[in-house]
Amino acid sequence: MTAMNWMTLGGSLAAVLALGGVAAALKLGRSERILVEEADALREADQAVAGFAGISAVIGSDGRGALVFGADRRVVVLKAHGAHIAARVIAWDAVRATPGGMLVETGERRFGAVALPGVDALDVRRLAPQLTQV
Repeated sequence: MTAMNWMTLGGSLAAVLALGGVAAALKLGRSERILVEEADALREADQAVAGFAGISAVIGSDGRGALVFGADRRVVVLKAHGAHIAARVIAWDAVRATPGGMLVETGERRFGAVALPGVDALDVRRLAPQLTQV
């Protein structure tokens, strides 16, 4: 290889490492828990959805998603989106049980599905009695 090719390779490698450092500094793509307690999920849902008043929540064991149940019988799904939380109001039939936990299929291609590992139907029923009342 010529000296110019080595310089180009070195410059490219330095640029990639610099971008990786910037992404790490901004905590982009982090995998740690972003939702820790029920109060975190309630606050995020209340702030994200106008007129929503959360009364109970269940958080996935990985802390990257949650279901929040409101006094008005609406259900909000929360999903970690980088260092932020994204929220959507969903229909109850978008939530289904899987062997690994609950899965929320929002029907929005850009938002995608939200997995709630470690959450089962009993957790949801316990936290959302208003959804099962007649």
